[in-house]
Amino acid sequence: MQAIKTAISIEKNLFDQAEKIAREMKVTRSKLFVIALQDFMERQKNKELLARINAAYADEPDATEQALRKKARREHRRIVEGEW
Repeated sequence: MQAIKTAISIEKNLFDQAEKIAREMKVTRSKLFVIALQDFMERQKNKELLARINAAYADEPDATEQALRKKARREHRRIVEGEW
């Protein structure tokens, strides 16, 4: 995979922390930033997916689905009550 060099400006405190973590992990600073960016992007993708899932379930069930749920509850109650 082709690598592209880039320059970023970050606060010294953040830079120092990154240096320390990179040493502890025994990776280059560049690799640390790649790992961090990949992790951030994956979390963003997961947030977007969760938002889409929540939006899909936000709608009220239509009449057919409500009727199926009611029937399922009645059937479940009949089965459970029969066991006791």
